[in-house]
Amino acid sequence: MQSDSSSTLADAKPPRNRFARRWRMMSALALAVTLVALVPFASLLVLAGGDAEGVWPHLVRNVLPRSLGETAMLLAGVGAFTSCIGIVSAWLVARYRFPGRDFLHWALVLPLAIPTYLAAYCFVEIADYTGPLQGAVRALGGFTSPAQYWFPEIRSLPGAVFVMSAVLYPYVYLTCRLVFEMQGSTVIDTSRVLGAGGWRQFARVAAPLARPALIAGATLAMLEALNDIGAVEFLGVRTLTFSVFDTWLNRGSLAGAAQIALVMLVFVAALMTAERKGRGDRRYAAKGSAGQALSPARLSGPRAAAASIACALPPLVGFGAPVALMLTYAFRRLDQFADSALADAAFNSVTVSAFAALIAVAASFAVVAAQRSRPGKAFAAMLRMVTLGYAVPGSVLAIGTLFAFTRFDNTLDAFMRGQFGISTGLLVSGTAAIVIYAMTVRFLAIAHGSLESGYSRLSGHLSMAARTLGKSETGTLLLVEFPLLKRAFATAGLFVFVDAMKELSATILLRPFNFSTLATFVYEKASRARFEDATVAALAIVAIGMVPVILLSSMQRGAAKRS
Repeated sequence: MQSDSSSTLADAKPPRNRFARRWRMMSALALAVTLVALVPFASLLVLAGGDAEGVWPHLVRNVLPRSLGETAMLLAGVGAFTSCIGIVSAWLVARYRFPGRDFLHWALVLPLAIPTYLAAYCFVEIADYTGPLQGAVRALGGFTSPAQYWFPEIRSLPGAVFVMSAVLYPYVYLTCRLVFEMQGSTVIDTSRVLGAGGWRQFARVAAPLARPALIAGATLAMLEALNDIGAVEFLGVRTLTFSVFDTWLNRGSLAGAAQIALVMLVFVAALMTAERKGRGDRRYAAKGSAGQALSPARLSGPRAAAASIACALPPLVGFGAPVALMLTYAFRRLDQFADSALADAAFNSVTVSAFAALIAVAASFAVVAAQRSRPGKAFAAMLRMVTLGYAVPGSVLAIGTLFAFTRFDNTLDAFMRGQFGISTGLLVSGTAAIVIYAMTVRFLAIAHGSLESGYSRLSGHLSMAARTLGKSETGTLLLVEFPLLKRAFATAGLFVFVDAMKELSATILLRPFNFSTLATFVYEKASRARFEDATVAALAIVAIGMVPVILLSSMQRGAAKRS
C-alpha cells in the first residue's frame, strides 16, 4: 500500500510541475508586457533630467505661465460644460418620454465619433468670417463689414471650450444615463411623496446620486481635451500640449519638451486624484437602486417640446453641423476618391491600427490571464500599470517613445559598425513600428478593461471542471474560455482599432518621413487652409468612429434593461 501511495504521489507531481511552469511563464510574460509599456515613462524621466541647453529658464519665464493658465481654463471650461450638457440630457432621456426620445437616446452619443481636431476644423469653416453663420448675420442685418456687428471669435479659448464640449459631452452623458436608468423608483417616488417636483428630483436626489458617474465622465472629457493638439493649435490656444509640440519641433529641444511633459503629468495626476476623491465610495451611486426600475414619465405640450429641443441641440451642434459641412465639401471634391495620397494614408491607417489592436489585445490577454491565475493585490497593482498610457497625453508618450527607440537604434548601429562594419540605421524609430508601439501602449487600457470585464463574467469553476475532465491548461483556454470570450476579444480589438485610427497627437510626432495616416492627412490639409481637400478622409474617420459609439450605446442600454 505504501508503494502504491508513493507511486500515486509521484504520478501527481508532473502535472503540478507543468502547471507551475505554465504559471511562471504566464506571469513572466505579463511582467514583460508591463515593463515594455513603462519604457516611455522611464525614458521621459531620464530625458527630462538631461541638458535642455538653457531652454528651461526661458520656458519658465515666457512659456509655462501662459500655457498653464490656458490649460487650466480650458480644462475647467470643458469639465463644466460637458457636465451640464451630459447630465441634463441623460436625466431627460432616462426620466421622461417625449417626441423623438427613442432616436435621441442614441443620437446623443454620436458626437463622440468626431475627433476634437475635426470638430475644430469644421467649426472654424462654419463660424469664420467667410462661413455660413456670419454670412447669414450680414445678410439679415444688411452689414457690409465685420466692424458693423459683433460675432464671437471661434479662434479663441472660449471657442476651444465650446468646440471640445460639443463633441466630448457624451462621456458624461453615457456614464450618467446608465446610472439614471439603473436607479430604482423607490428614491424618486419617496421624493415625489415629499413634494419634490421634476426639477427638485433631479437637483436634490438624482444628480447627487450620480455624482461619481458625473465626475468620472467629466474627467475623461478633460483628459481628452488635454491630449488634443490639432484643435488647440488651429484655434490659437497655447496649452501645455501645444508647448510640448512647439518646444520639440520649432525650438529643437527634446529635453525641454520632456520637462514640459512632466508638468503635464502633474496635471494628469491632479485630475486622476480629484476624480478618485470626488467619486469616493462607488456604492454611493447605487444606494437608490433598490426597488423596481424607474419608469419614464410622459411629457406633453410645451414641456415635451422643450425636452425635445434640449436633447436635440447637443447632437445637432456636435455631430449634425460638422457632418453636414463635410458632406457638402466632399460632394464638391469627388475627385478625392482617386487621390493616391489619400489611398496611401487610408492603407497606412488601417495597417497601423490593425497591428496595434492585435498586439494590444494579445498583451492585455496575457496580463488579465496572469491576474486571474494568481489573485493578489500587489501583483494586480503592478500589472495594472499597463493602463497608464491611456491617462497620458499622446504627445507626452511620443517623447518618451522616441527617446527610448532612438537610443536603442543608435546603440545598435554603433555596435554593428564597431564589430562588423555594418550600419543598421534607424530600425525602429525611422519606421511605422514606432507608431504601432506608441498606439499599443496608449490604448492597452482599453483592451485590458474589455478583457477584464469579459473574464469577470466567467466562473472560475469552468476551468477547474475542464481540467478535471482531462483538459490541459492550453486546451481549457482554447476550447472553453476563448469561445466564451470571443465577444470581449472582438470588442477590445474594435475599440483599440478605432481609437488608433483617430489618434493624432502621437502619430504626428512619431511618423517617419512620407508616412501619413488619415488623421495626419487631414491635419496637413487643414494647417494649409485646405480642409475642403481633406473632407473625404475626415468622413472616413467619422464613419469608422461611429461603429464603437453605437455599439457602446446599445451595450449600455442592454445593461440597463437587464438590471
